[in-house]
Amino acid sequence: MFNPTKIAVPIIGVLLGVFATTLPAAALDTSNVAFVQTATHTTSIPIGAAEFCHSHPSECQPNATVVAAETLTEARWNQLLNINAHYNDTVVSVTDQDLYRVAEFWTYPNGYGDCEDFALAKRRDLINAGWPASTLLIAVVRQTNGEGHAVLMVRTDRGDLVLDNLDGTINVWNKTPYKYIKRQSQANPGQWVDMFDNRPIVVAALEK
Repeated sequence: MFNPTKIAVPIIGVLLGVFATTLPAAALDTSNVAFVQTATHTTSIPIGAAEFCHSHPSECQPNATVVAAETLTEARWNQLLNINAHYNDTVVSVTDQDLYRVAEFWTYPNGYGDCEDFALAKRRDLINAGWPASTLLIAVVRQTNGEGHAVLMVRTDRGDLVLDNLDGTINVWNKTPYKYIKRQSQANPGQWVDMFDNRPIVVAALEK
């Protein structure tokens, strides 16, 4: 488990060392369990994402260059930690219904925001920091209570990492408690692909 409150050099060394045993630097093996598998064809786009693309068309165009994964250097790791912590600490989580009086509305947070707003802001800042857009993918997941949720998946050479407003730590996707449904395409953020997540997920029983 990654801890954003500890940014010391030894941590990134341990992280890189652990994944290096399964992901040789010379060859990126995206069939490794650290990477979520996806369908080759596109699927339906979430309504909130479709509306966001309509109002922000420049952010939903095909990527000019598709980078398969970003190399997770110490500097890149610190950028993930800092940007994730910044938004988790400064944005107040509020539902779209309470904030905008609609069930779903994707936008950048204005001090307040829903889960997808956190993900959009983190994605924007990482792109501005030089990360390839094709490695920053908003994903729709299902929580253990059955509710929908959105996170930012970051595809690195050490696996798909998850930046989540509900958890301050940064984890590899299969170390999170979610069922992964679909995410943005690496080739085009305006298109989405289904994710294959066959892990057994325990759904919490609802209280009567």
